[in-house]
Amino acid sequence: MSDQTTLRVDVIATTRFSAPADVPWSTDADGGQALAEFAGRACYRSWDKPKAATATNAGYLRHVIEVGHLSVLEHAQVTLYIRGVSRSVTHELIRHRHLSYSQLSQRHVIDDPAFVVPQPVNGDDELGGLFERAAATARAAYDELIEGIGQRLAGSEGATRSKRARQAAQALLPAARATEIVVTGNLRAWRQLIATHGSDHADDELRELAVACLQRLREVEPNAFADFLLTDLPDGRRIASSALVTEG
Repeated sequence: MSDQTTLRVDVIATTRFSAPADVPWSTDADGGQALAEFAGRACYRSWDKPKAATATNAGYLRHVIEVGHLSVLEHAQVTLYIRGVSRSVTHELIRHRHLSYSQLSQRHVIDDPAFVVPQPVNGDDELGGLFERAAATARAAYDELIEGIGQRLAGSEGATRSKRARQAAQALLPAARATEIVVTGNLRAWRQLIATHGSDHADDELRELAVACLQRLREVEPNAFADFLLTDLPDGRRIASSALVTEG
């Protein structure tokens, strides 16, 4: 039977911001969202906050998002440590070129493969049993290949032999194999990820990841993601959407 894993997303780094002492401006926020406001106001020297609707950081960023001037959000970054996702999802995730990635190496990390069970399968006895049997078969074959390849390469140098064996054997493992990845992105890039994959049209696991990322990002930069709405669908899935214009 395969080991199962659960999704976990942790914030491990955020932007630190300090306004110059000689600039006559302050705000009611900090971190990346304060930096985004500073960058926007620097374009017009609107340090005195001439409009009441944008006098707060929340109001200012809401206006930025509404009119689509999202370049100011690119100055601030958040880094997330994501665990319990499948290789299938990270293959989709890395298509977002404005994010930066450092992923667990299957070639160097030696452990028993764990698998992420797809949502339509999880909770169904028949489908779950089929998935478990297939995963167990793949893992058994993986173990046999590791041993067999190691024997075949017995004349090779030790460290190289073990790495080559793992590298060859891992090609057999399914895309459901669990992995870990560190992802860094600016606030605009994170918004784009959530807007693209938070809907009910997205892949189930990627949608769940997008929603989890949104929840963590709101903990540290709430005003930059305040327009997103979380909705629970009748089938139990949760989606994220925004009614505001997000690109311009």
